[in-house]
Amino acid sequence: MEVRQVHAKRGLQWIINGFYLFRKMPLIWIVLCALLLLIAATMSLVPMVGRLLFTLLSPVFLAGLMVGCRALEQDQDLEIAHLFAGLNKSPAALITIGGVYLVGQVLIVGIAMMIGGSALMELLVNGKRVDDSELMSVSGDMLSASLVALTLTVPLMMATWFAPLLVVFRKMLPFAAIRLSFIACLRNIVPLQIYAIALVILMTLAALPYGLGLFVMVPTMFASIYASYVDLFPDTAIPEEESITEIQSGQ
Repeated sequence: MEVRQVHAKRGLQWIINGFYLFRKMPLIWIVLCALLLLIAATMSLVPMVGRLLFTLLSPVFLAGLMVGCRALEQDQDLEIAHLFAGLNKSPAALITIGGVYLVGQVLIVGIAMMIGGSALMELLVNGKRVDDSELMSVSGDMLSASLVALTLTVPLMMATWFAPLLVVFRKMLPFAAIRLSFIACLRNIVPLQIYAIALVILMTLAALPYGLGLFVMVPTMFASIYASYVDLFPDTAIPEEESITEIQSGQ
C-alpha cells in the first residue's frame, strides 16, 4: 500500500483540519473526551492492572473516535456511541496493537532502570548517604536513562500511531498495520516533528488559563490524528492544495 509523502507545512495543517472537525460538534467532542478521561481515571483506581488494561484498550477507544471523525467528514453526527465503536471493528486486532505498545513500554522502562534506576533505587531503599560525586554520578545515569527511554519511545509511537486507523479503515492485520504506520511516519518525519512541536506548544498554552483551553485542544488533537491519516494514505487523502475549510466552503 502506497504512503503519501507530504511537505513539512502539512504538520500544521493537520492541527487546523482537526480544529475544523472539532468545531462541527464541539459539545459532543468535549463529552467524549471527558468520558474517556473518566474511564482512564476509573481504571487507574485498580493498582497496576487498571493502567495495563487501559493501555491495551486505548487503540479500541482511539479507533472509535476515528470512526466518529469519519462520520463528521461525511456530514453525519458525532455520537457518544462512537467512543465504543472500535469494539465492533476488529477489537482483537486493536487490542493486539495495544499489547505491542504495552510490551514495548515495559521493555523500555526495564532498559531505563538497568541504565540509571538501580543506583537510585539503592539510595532510596537503603537510605544510604552519598557525597557530591556519587550524587552527580547517579544524576548522570538518570539523565542517560531518560534519553535512552525517549529515543526508544519515538519509534514505538511511530509504529503504533496510525496502526488502529489502518486496522479499522483498511482491514489490515495488526502487525502489517504496525509496519505500515512506522513506514508512513518515517517517510513524513519532518511534518510529524513540526506537528508534535506545535501540539506541545498549543497544549502548554491551553493549560495556562486554568486548563480551560484543553477543552478545545484535546479534541482537536484526536481529530488531527484522523486529519493526518487522511493526508498520508492516498485513497482517502485530501489534495494538498485543499483543506477541510475549503472543502466545506465548496459544499
